[in-house]
Amino acid sequence: MKISLVTICFNSKATIEDTLKSVLNQNYTNYEYVIKDGGSTDGTIDIIKKYEKKFKGKLKLIIGKDKGIYDAMNIGIKNTTGDIIGILNSDDILANENTFKLVVDNIKDYDGIFSNLFIKDYETMSKIVRRLVSKKGNYKLGWYPPHPTLYLKREVYERYGYFDITYKIAADYDFMVRILKNGVKLNYINTELVYMRANGVSTNGLKGYKKSFDESIRALKNNKIKFPYLVNIIRTFKVLFQTLRK
Repeated sequence: MKISLVTICFNSKATIEDTLKSVLNQNYTNYEYVIKDGGSTDGTIDIIKKYEKKFKGKLKLIIGKDKGIYDAMNIGIKNTTGDIIGILNSDDILANENTFKLVVDNIKDYDGIFSNLFIKDYETMSKIVRRLVSKKGNYKLGWYPPHPTLYLKREVYERYGYFDITYKIAADYDFMVRILKNGVKLNYINTELVYMRANGVSTNGLKGYKKSFDESIRALKNNKIKFPYLVNIIRTFKVLFQTLRK
C-alpha cells in the first residue's frame, strides 16, 4: 500500500529540517511526501529544496497562499495519490524508521490507525515531557484519538469530506467526531508513531484554551452529539488523565 504523508508549513525554518530527515529515514519506501507551504520568507523553502533531490521524486512541494492551517491541510490531502494518508506537522517528527511499516502492517482490516502521542521538548526533541496514552473509547463520552498519530485510508476522506475551515483550532476534532459517528473503524496500537514538539496554537494559554473549548462545543453541536457541554468537559478531563508526565 502506498502512504501519502502531508506536511503544511509557513516560516518553519527552525524545525522543518528535523521533519524532513525523519521522513527520509523510513525503511518503507512506497510513499509520497506532499508539502504545502504558505509562502514562507524565512528560508524554509530553501531547506525543502535542498532536500528535494534526496527524496528521488517522492517529494511534491506546493507553494502558495491559503486560508489557514486547515485549508492548507485540505490542499495537501487533495494533492495526494496514496492509499493511506497521514499528516505530519512541520515541527514534529516520525517516531522512528519503522513508522510507515507499522502503519501498513496494522491498518489492513481497518479504515485507519492511531497510537499514543509522545510530546518532546521544543528546543532539542530529546526529552519526553508528556506521554498521552490514548487507548480506545467512546466519542460520545469525550474520547478521540490524538490527531497527529492518525493515518486514514483515502476512502475515508472521499466519503466523509475534509476539514471544515470555519474552525481555527478544532477542525481536526470536528473531523474526527464526524468520521467516528459514521462508524469508521480505527485500530489502536500501543506504541508511538510520531513525536510532537511541545508547542501549538491550541495550547497557547487561557485564551487559546477558551477558543479551543468553544470551538469543540460547536463541533459537537454540528455533529448532533447530545449534551455537548458535558461531553466537552469529560473530554477535557480525559486528556488530563491520559497525559502522564515523565
